[in-house]
Amino acid sequence: MTLTRRTSPFSELVTLRQAMDRLFDDTVFRPLTAYSQQGDLARLPLDVRTTPDALLVEAALPGIAPEDVEITVENNTLTIRAEDRTERTADEQGWVVREISHGSVMRTVTLPTGLEADKAEATFEHGVLSLRIPKAEQVKPKQIRISPVTGGQATAVEAGTPAETAKTEEA
Repeated sequence: MTLTRRTSPFSELVTLRQAMDRLFDDTVFRPLTAYSQQGDLARLPLDVRTTPDALLVEAALPGIAPEDVEITVENNTLTIRAEDRTERTADEQGWVVREISHGSVMRTVTLPTGLEADKAEATFEHGVLSLRIPKAEQVKPKQIRISPVTGGQATAVEAGTPAETAKTEEA
């Protein structure tokens, strides 16, 4: 008996859907809308990562002064809004390529729970905004050490944060 594997008729639709998604991706239409002179908000590129102690956010804001950046956290939502106040006249002539955006940029990101937004720290250096939002103590990862069983009796198991465990091991 020979088994024949038939391809799904829907497999081509998935690739068609992916092609349509790529067609409407921001990289195709963003240069026409976000960098126009009609006051549209451009997309703000972010890097967001988590560490055992905090959530770290970096935003690229070249050419924008720190006093023109507004950062708010409300209901687990981080909003970064910035405005480039450099004046440019619309009647400038002779452009060959004009891709540098001027105007407003904004980005909103939903934050995970368990962050202490009131203890957040922000720095701005060389056009990069760095934001550090510490995690609350109850959401920091705890390290549990396994104690060996000796003579059929288990010994006590210690629990603590990785920093606390490292301090007790050094002592």
